Formats: sequence, C-alpha cells, structure tokens
Amino acid sequence: MNWPLKIQGRLVTEEDVDKIRMLLLNNPLWNRSRLSRELCKLWEWQRPDGQIKDIACRELLRKLEFRSLIQLPPRQRYGPKQITAKIEPLEIDQSLLSCSLSEIKPVKIINVSQCPKYEKTFNYLMKEYHYLSYGRPVGQNMKYLIIGKNERFLGCLLFGAAAWKIEARDQWIGWSVEKREKNLGLICNNTRFLILDWIRIPHLASHVLGGCLRHLSSDWKRRYGTDIALVETFVDTTRYKGTCYKASNFVRVGQTKGRGRQDRDRTIKISIKGIFLYPLQRNAMKKLLS
Repeated sequence: MNWPLKIQGRLVTEEDVDKIRMLLLNNPLWNRSRLSRELCKLWEWQRPDGQIKDIACRELLRKLEFRSLIQLPPRQRYGPKQITAKIEPLEIDQSLLSCSLSEIKPVKIINVSQCPKYEKTFNYLMKEYHYLSYGRPVGQNMKYLIIGKNERFLGCLLFGAAAWKIEARDQWIGWSVEKREKNLGLICNNTRFLILDWIRIPHLASHVLGGCLRHLSSDWKRRYGTDIALVETFVDTTRYKGTCYKASNFVRVGQTKGRGRQDRDRTIKISIKGIFLYPLQRNAMKKLLS
C-alpha cells in the first residue's frame, strides 16, 4: 500500500486508518453515521457553511472498506433505491396541455428547500416520470418544482454535486489535479431535468432553465455557503439533442466515455453523454483556477 491515499479529495495516512480502527474497536455500538460524524469532528472536515462533510466521509469509509483496510458495522438505513420505493403516489393532472408559453404564464420556479410542502410532489414526479427514476439525492442538492397557470405542475429540476473527474470538462477549464481537488465544490451538476410528457409548450424548457440559473448561485450560497461558479450537465444524446441547454448558452465541450461512477473494472457500459457547461459568473474561470 502506497501511503498516503487520496480519497474524496482528502489525503488519508496509515495513522488515520489506525485511528478509525481504534474508534471501531472502542465503540462497538456506533453505526456508520456516528462514526462518520465523529471523524468529521476529529478531522475538522467541514463545508464553508460550517456543516460537517458527513456524506463525503461516509463514502471515504466505504472506499477504505472496499480496500479491506477497515470493516464497517452493518448498514442500518435503507439505501436510495429502497427509499425510492417508499415515495407515496399522488393524484396528478395528466391531461394534455398544448399551448404557447405566454398562455401558461406566470411560470413559477419553486425552490423546494424553502417550500417543504412541495417536497412530496417533487419526489413523486421525478420518481414516476423521469426516465432515470429518482432516489434520495446524496450530498448537497437544490430541487426546483415548475408550476404554471392555475397551479398546473409542469416539471422539475435537480442540481447536485459535480462529477469527480471528467476529462473533457477538466481540459476545458485547464485544471491541474490539485486545482480540481481544491475547487470542485465550485461546480454543481444538473442531474435531472423533467418536463412532463403531457406538457407540450414550445420554449418552456429553456425558459425555466434560464430562470433557475438566475437564482441558482444565490440559492446555493444561502443554503451551503459556497459561491458556485459553473454548472455542468450530461445529456443522453441517444434520447435528446440538448436543445434547451444550447438555447440557454451552455457550451458543449465533449462527451463521456460510457462508464459509470462505480465502474472500477471498466466493464459497465452506459450511454455516452454530451457534456455541457455554463459559467454562472463572469469571473468563473478565474475562480476555478485560483
């Protein structure tokens, strides 16, 4: 084993692993969440808003276990796929709506974190009607629900953490490995974008995307304390052309290689996706390279 290990952007030493083993040995009743919280406090590992990096720490622990360096206690909570199955069904108006954009205005873009009453609706629509379905998002995220005239549900958008390493994106930015690891938190990913199948309104997608982008940076900073500079998204070009992203001035910088996040053995084949980027600030590149 070559020490230190770089996991989740953090250098982990042999002494760190020994400390984790001692915590596990001395606290046999701790679950994974408790271990993660205690480690974050011990390492002073936190986000700019002062919240501990609990999710990142749990992933670090899983990767140490995968390397057979530690043995974690059994899982106690449902995973994202199991949580997805528990989302309650809702009555949704599925009648065809075909009109001009002006006829459905005003179009409201609801920040779900500030309006919790819409949480169940957002979760249900994403689970039932997005082609990738939906589970509980891991880590930092922003959910937006799109509502038109007469409180008609039109769609949803979800933004989450950026991909750890994407060759075309990193080359476009001009990142070194060190700069990427330092500044990755300045990027977020539009992981889901849903316009409901029975909504047929020209230019609606680009209209709501533009509206979200105008508020995203301030919403993210208010919630997480990070002044994000860039949005990325991956478009499955076997299904979509990315028209709304192009109309919203996203730049296509390349494509993925058809591998998933968990493809350690390079054997999992998934759809190749176009990579689109959108700077949220005029000085975005300067911040990303600082």
